[in-house]
Amino acid sequence: MVELSVNVNKVATLRNSRGGPEPSVIRAVETCLAAGARSITVHPRADERHIRRGDVYEIARLLESRRGADRRWPEFNIEGDPRPDLLEMVLDVRPSQCTLVPVVPGEITSQAGWPPSTDPKWLGAVVAQLKDAGIRVSVFVDPDEEAIRWAAGLGADRVELYTEPYARAFERGEGEQSLARYAAASTAAHSLGLGVNAGHDLDLGNLPLFRSLPYLAEVSIGHALISHALFVGLERAVRDYLAVLGGARPADAPARAV
Repeated sequence: MVELSVNVNKVATLRNSRGGPEPSVIRAVETCLAAGARSITVHPRADERHIRRGDVYEIARLLESRRGADRRWPEFNIEGDPRPDLLEMVLDVRPSQCTLVPVVPGEITSQAGWPPSTDPKWLGAVVAQLKDAGIRVSVFVDPDEEAIRWAAGLGADRVELYTEPYARAFERGEGEQSLARYAAASTAAHSLGLGVNAGHDLDLGNLPLFRSLPYLAEVSIGHALISHALFVGLERAVRDYLAVLGGARPADAPARAV
């Protein structure tokens, strides 16, 4: 089964809109775990407009307290651009995984994967530093072979495929065609020894098709899942996504388009 990593950024966004402690990000994480999620994702940006530095440490302590005898689950995935303060925090927290994501000044959310023209010596040194600390490293890329080969050259453990293009194609009724492009990218990644994650704009409508992607290990979902939770509750929302990843379909999910 494909793993679900719940991104709790949107809970922090709502909390920060009033300046108080509610809704509690920690309570949201606890609810996700209780519903069956085995991984939590955060993307702490430099302006702390949602997840704050203190949230990262609180979540890390909570997840550490819940780990079983094998010390693996639940996992913690910290996303972000490799700026000095983020790398310092990641090396201090030692999450299960760090996903390196390019950031464009002023963006609302991620807009693309790393361009393969990015200096491999610079980012490769970052990857090596994180791996030396025992952190699995994933690199956010577009679904094309050049980007996959570039990521493999960095020494990354995984790639995370940027799935907004798939989501838009699915809306146009072109999901199958788009999925073929992702399947080629995923197969290329696997052939190079890379694990495959995916994320951005995946939801209950387009996920049943996308979960058939070969070699897919994990999806990271935040905005759509939290939006669904507004109407059904967070625990139910997590269970709905887990059900889809397991091959079922919630009765109230949008109809499949291909």
